Amino acid sequence: MNKVWLVTGAGSGFGRAITQAAVAAGDVVAAAARRPETLDDLVAAHPDQVDAVRLDVTDVKAAERAVRDVIARHGRIDVLVNNAGRTHVGAFEETTDEELRSLFDVHVFGPAALVRAVLPHMRARRSGAIVQMSSMGGQMSFAGFSAYSGTKFALEGMTEALADEVGPLGIKTLIVEPGAFRTSLMAKGSASAELPDYEATVGATRKMAAEVGGKEPGDPAKAAALVLAALEAEDTPLHLPMGDDGVTAVLSHLDEVRAQIAPWEDRARATAFGE
Repeated sequence: MNKVWLVTGAGSGFGRAITQAAVAAGDVVAAAARRPETLDDLVAAHPDQVDAVRLDVTDVKAAERAVRDVIARHGRIDVLVNNAGRTHVGAFEETTDEELRSLFDVHVFGPAALVRAVLPHMRARRSGAIVQMSSMGGQMSFAGFSAYSGTKFALEGMTEALADEVGPLGIKTLIVEPGAFRTSLMAKGSASAELPDYEATVGATRKMAAEVGGKEPGDPAKAAALVLAALEAEDTPLHLPMGDDGVTAVLSHLDEVRAQIAPWEDRARATAFGE
């Protein structure tokens, strides 16, 4: 039986690529975007498979309504893809409370609302899949990306617990951790007001964010194909870094963490109450 997908941020980037891949597989996609007119071409080409949905994921009530509407129209949601997102560049000190909360609304509270909305239906059917589009920045971070990575770390931590909870109920979870892919992520980013003391560290990140757009090595279509393959696999991975840079960054970070712990391991273990 063909699947019914709900994909957020479907108007461009990974969301659009995943929508196209699902359609090519014969599935139906409720493609959600803040501006659904960006999906007019896909709706026109596949009127029976692409259903454009207006959705701002930061509106929690709208997210819950969207799930109800999709289920009412299509009977179920087999795969939820929390893809909508944007980036932000700024040193930790430069990032305002408003900027930080805004990013958490997009990357954490919005996806959480959608997961809560689909789970009762997936639990009742004992099947389904939840895909969280994270980033290699959900496993590691560097100067200028504290806010962005903070939201992705939060999303990944919540999803690791979610996987333990819903796996026994027949529901799959997949965290995708891309490196640099040719999407509109950097073009849709924001930036904090700059403090001169951070030019030596965050300055390089600002420069990269301003210049990399359109030159990223990763192909979103190939990433989308890998997402579908991972969901079809009998043993779907929980974490799936993507791109040569993404895989290298995640594996290198894991090695660095182990190397940092090793010299302190004995003393760190010996911190229990004495006999």
